[in-house]
Amino acid sequence: MQQRRRFKQTQSLEERLADEAKRLREQAELLPPGPLRDAVERKARQAETDSHVSEWLRSPGLQSPS
Repeated sequence: MQQRRRFKQTQSLEERLADEAKRLREQAELLPPGPLRDAVERKARQAETDSHVSEWLRSPGLQSPS
């Protein structure tokens, strides 16, 4: 049986998503206007949104629905 490789993350999920969004925004600036640039910008916005949702879910004030 093959062992799974474990990887210890050095940054939080929020930090990694924010870094990815920044990298994608920088990449989009280098592209000419068009569908490819739009797709990269959309991925950057999604990474930012994911980061905010993850922060919200980890917040201590989050109440479970009841």
